[in-house]
Amino acid sequence: MTDTTTTNATHDDIVLAFNNYLKESEAFEGKGVKAAAARARKALGELGKLSKARRGEIQEKKNGM
Repeated sequence: MTDTTTTNATHDDIVLAFNNYLKESEAFEGKGVKAAAARARKALGELGKLSKARRGEIQEKKNGM
């Protein structure tokens, strides 16, 4: 079964990546900063990886119940 600390860490990483995406997206869309587009896309890629990891953790915990 997954350690609660690890699960919380993944959750926190997802929140952080999403907040980074929001910040960079606003910089790109609102202020027209071209470099922010690449950073926003990077944050979205990281969100995808973290989401898959979190889904695995949730599935593992569910199966252990």
